[in-house]
Amino acid sequence: MNDSVLFNLAFALAAPFWALLILVPGRRWTDRIAASPLTVVPVIGVYLALAVPVFPQLWAAVSRPDLAGFQKLLALGGGAGAIWAQLIAWDLFLGQWMYREARRLGIHPLVTGPLLVLTVLLSPFGVLVFLGLRAVVRRRAGAVSGAAAPRSRPVPPVSAPPRDPGR
Repeated sequence: MNDSVLFNLAFALAAPFWALLILVPGRRWTDRIAASPLTVVPVIGVYLALAVPVFPQLWAAVSRPDLAGFQKLLALGGGAGAIWAQLIAWDLFLGQWMYREARRLGIHPLVTGPLLVLTVLLSPFGVLVFLGLRAVVRRRAGAVSGAAAPRSRPVPPVSAPPRDPGR
């Protein structure tokens, strides 16, 4: 496969997962797929197919990052394709986290869906808006319940110290 085909394949492999997250939220199989980190593996395979042939240039660009080095890397079809595939994999990984976090916090899919679309297109903007929304929802949840906002991990209960049997 040539670089152009692999470049296009990167998004084509991620698109069905994005479609599930955006168009079929709340289904058990959508939730199961969203919980799996394996969704990014095919895109990472495309990344490897593009990155290995240009590895010396890729390594030079990431080990001593400067604008000129990245411009040289991006001038190569495989270099630009590898960066694209890496971006697609990372965006999908972020999108899956956003989906799961929105479900956990009870954010309605009609709010989450457009944020996921924004994340597909411009992930830094989508993530920032989601983080702001998440903070508001968590703050409101804490204000309504009078307790702390929901946590990602449950806090283990504090146990009482052992009693002295002689007392």
